Amino acid sequence: MKLSQFNYKLPEDRIALHPSFYRDEAKLMVLHKKSESIEHKVFKDIIDYFDENDVFVFNDTKVFPARLYGNKEKTGARIEVFLLRELNEDLRLWDVLVDPARKIRIGNKLYFGDDDAMVAEVIDNTTSRGRTLRFLYDGTHEEFKRALYALGEPPLPSFIKRSVEPEDEERFQTIFARNEGAVTAPTAGLHFSRELMKRMEIKGIGSAFITLHAGLGNFREIDVEDLTKHKMDSEQMFVTDEAAGIVNRAKDSGRQVCAIGTTAIRATETAAGTEGHLKPYEGWTNKFIFPPYEFSVATAMVSNFHLPLSTLLMIVTAFGGYKFVMHAYEEALKEGYMFGTYGDAMLIVND
Repeated sequence: MKLSQFNYKLPEDRIALHPSFYRDEAKLMVLHKKSESIEHKVFKDIIDYFDENDVFVFNDTKVFPARLYGNKEKTGARIEVFLLRELNEDLRLWDVLVDPARKIRIGNKLYFGDDDAMVAEVIDNTTSRGRTLRFLYDGTHEEFKRALYALGEPPLPSFIKRSVEPEDEERFQTIFARNEGAVTAPTAGLHFSRELMKRMEIKGIGSAFITLHAGLGNFREIDVEDLTKHKMDSEQMFVTDEAAGIVNRAKDSGRQVCAIGTTAIRATETAAGTEGHLKPYEGWTNKFIFPPYEFSVATAMVSNFHLPLSTLLMIVTAFGGYKFVMHAYEEALKEGYMFGTYGDAMLIVND
């Protein structure tokens, strides 16, 4: 398939700037693959489509406050620094993106916080926007991370065109986030409230937690028309023995396995073994899924409504069927659904 096949007209006012008031009360569009029928629900209705011993696969990655603002030495120019990945704990080395990049060269120092509480030195150019920073800080690694994160803010995607607000501290994070390392939230998981998780437990729906540290590659523009030539950024992921066991027992007993979000889908497909089983895994994935694709593990999936030309939209169309999902997006636009990270959700089931 070609990149241009994933374009559609999305009015800017249909991109959600804020989350729904309650996590589990966003709209939910339910797509039935076999009958190609569509239902309109509220997200907390999701458990009506699952029974005892079915399993939801959640991504428990935790977003860290990756966006910082500093000032360049001498000129005082304001510089945005986006933390991507810690390279070396002892040396305080980080891969970062800087903006505007043209002003930042090797050897420059950047100052952060009141009274220049944190200082970093540029020691390498990695890409046109990328740099390696060495933070100059005396203290333990834990003290350094606390001080660094205190300077940062939740890294909302650039298409949410507003300043960070207090609600984002809580809402740009799933309630089950526990393994720190993501620079963007696994958006489908944002809809799950404690009340909904409790109702799942009472109904006997199981939960398996895997970790995929979602990176900015999810939002990187694709610059090739031929999708076979696109390369995804690598992301770190972990599937424990426990999570694999929960999923495999459900598969062996013919139960549903629902992947919560595109990151959960990519992780389970990366760690898929024979006969649709999930293998324990610790490593990296750059798996790029687009139609046509035969899925091994998940029998259902939840996802938000994604922006045009995005790899996230490609994953959803691969799972639900290209024509059916693109038709559902047209329906969503007509019915007032909101799109993007803080937008509404879609459930795709097999019946």
